[in-house]
Amino acid sequence: MNLIDVTRELGTEEAAFEFFERMRWPDGVVRCTTCGNDKVSRITRKSPSKNVRKQLFQCLEPTCKQQFSATSGTIFHDTRIPLSKWFLAISLIMDAKKGISAKQLQQHLGLGSYQTAWHMTHRIREAMQVSQGAGYKLRGIVEVDETYIGGKAKRRGGRVRNQKPRNEKFDLVMGLRERGGRVRYVHIPDGKKASIRKAIDQNIDVGVNRVYTDSAAVYDFSIHPELRKRHRKVNHTIEWVVPGTRIHTNTVESSFSLLKRGLIGSFHRVSIKHLHRYLREFELRFNERKAADRFTDMVARIARTSPLTYQNLIAEPTQA
Repeated sequence: MNLIDVTRELGTEEAAFEFFERMRWPDGVVRCTTCGNDKVSRITRKSPSKNVRKQLFQCLEPTCKQQFSATSGTIFHDTRIPLSKWFLAISLIMDAKKGISAKQLQQHLGLGSYQTAWHMTHRIREAMQVSQGAGYKLRGIVEVDETYIGGKAKRRGGRVRNQKPRNEKFDLVMGLRERGGRVRYVHIPDGKKASIRKAIDQNIDVGVNRVYTDSAAVYDFSIHPELRKRHRKVNHTIEWVVPGTRIHTNTVESSFSLLKRGLIGSFHRVSIKHLHRYLREFELRFNERKAADRFTDMVARIARTSPLTYQNLIAEPTQA
């Protein structure tokens, strides 16, 4: 569905709830969100009330008897924003190649405050992490590189290079991209052997055909012994492609270009605290760019995502 389809087919709350019910329970069997029982009754509110949900379900399990709706336990839980507006927001975010800011979303959808729009966008990003290639490791030919997010570009030797920002932490992002396939963005604390080794081991299959990197010495020590015989390097101080070969990291660097232009152009700057959600947004949108129905797939993810409260969103991260 594109934005026009969403507006036409899901523009009313009744149509939006019917659609989400199908996404929540694709087998057609409604189950209690508390106990999982499939013996439920439907309740339809005919008179206006403070509760915006007109369609409710009542669990018939004697020990439960919980009332719930299709949105219970998802990112839509307890929201007062109409579901039809949520669907418009999802469509806008999924189709915006470089992302859309919370301020733009507030203006387009007529939301009451910036905080409401900001919380809304982060709840959608939270759903982007659900089952996104869970257990899948990159195969084929994989390119690996790193970049700094938030650094200032300085000119050296006639080229503009992104430098590590001063007095900022946890701003290093590793990109791993299959040629002709998926991309992964991994937020790592530093460029040391242990951090790079962990990111590579978690995301690259040991049966990969080739791993291409630049000539940084850290890769010689951080790549798994099983991968070293398939590891090839390109020295960027003298060339971008090894002559007569296909050894380069241009593919992953091109995806970095889109990521950084989006962060700078649409969001201007992002907090390191929330960087992982922005990375999942750009990663999912890139990987799903050729999907037949990105919108429906995204709504199915939301149906499996637990609520992200505003208090949890603004809370300071816990130290491990």
